Amino acid sequence: MIMSRIKMLAAGATLALGVAGAATAADPLQAGFVYIGPTGDHGWTYSHDVGRKAVEAKQGSKVKTIGVENIPETADSERVFRDLASKGYKVIFGTSFGYMNQMEKVARAFPKTVFMHSTGYKTGKNLGTYDVRTYEGAYMLGVVAGKQTKSGKLGVVGSIAIPEVIRNINAFTVGARSVNPKVTTRVIWVNSWFNPGKEREAALALIAQGADVLMQNTDSPAVAQTAKEKGVYGFGWDSDMTKFGGKSQLAASVLNWGIIYNETIDKVAAGTWKPTQIWYGVKEGAVNIDNFGPAVPAAVKKLAEERRDAIKAGKLHPFTGPLKDQSGKLFLAAGKTMSDDDLHKFNFYVEGVEGSIPK
Repeated sequence: MIMSRIKMLAAGATLALGVAGAATAADPLQAGFVYIGPTGDHGWTYSHDVGRKAVEAKQGSKVKTIGVENIPETADSERVFRDLASKGYKVIFGTSFGYMNQMEKVARAFPKTVFMHSTGYKTGKNLGTYDVRTYEGAYMLGVVAGKQTKSGKLGVVGSIAIPEVIRNINAFTVGARSVNPKVTTRVIWVNSWFNPGKEREAALALIAQGADVLMQNTDSPAVAQTAKEKGVYGFGWDSDMTKFGGKSQLAASVLNWGIIYNETIDKVAAGTWKPTQIWYGVKEGAVNIDNFGPAVPAAVKKLAEERRDAIKAGKLHPFTGPLKDQSGKLFLAAGKTMSDDDLHKFNFYVEGVEGSIPK
């Protein structure tokens, strides 16, 4: 049985909670969370599991949750989604982009189950999408990086070259160059969401190229650990990584998935859920810059928080023109702001990012 080889996290719940259709009005709503990595990654999966626990804290006995770890973006995930749905889970959250096609297929087979896919774009009668505007967090980290770098060279360890990650690299660079126009960003791709060994190697290579501030769009704290070890600066990504980066951590971009999870479960329980596309950011409290390190001067912390507050108030958008692409060609005129549709299709670097995007 597929579930025998993966770790499950639940509050008094197992996959034997019941048979589909056997629930009564008094039974708790069952919610399943499927994770690409381990909850101990202290990054992406960890932040989603914090969101699951936020559901338990708010909903109490009205809901029972289960988290299933380390599910690859392959046919394995389809089997997990089917298994959860067949056991009566009313809402199932898939927390990785690569689950999209599998979730779409299973959703058609279980029309009475609500499926929510994180970071994807496909929807259906019982399939919705949700995401956090991580680029807002990346922009704010960039503002701090631009102020703190001495070499003028920033480094990013990239996971997989999809628009979501390219968008974050660009936002980080735009933020940095908004306070330090001569800054450049180097990127090394590891082609994996969670591979601490490769993440460390990439961080070391960036440091060897002169980068003195590192950011990552990967899931482990390996980059933060390497920054501390080599005496450069780093950031927490998706959560606070001070435990690993120590005084080298300048700040953290912290995600709050619990807002989306509780809102969705409330709607499912009330029978008002519809397959919308959720994309929450600073305004909704889904992302924030926090956990500033001792190396950050008060004036820089204040500046980053002012930028955050401006984003929250709708007075600032990280991608507002004039903006040029990597070749120096203007792609966004002064005063214009990129639409969400264009942000979802971002497939090129902005000015200041060096290197090429892998095919």
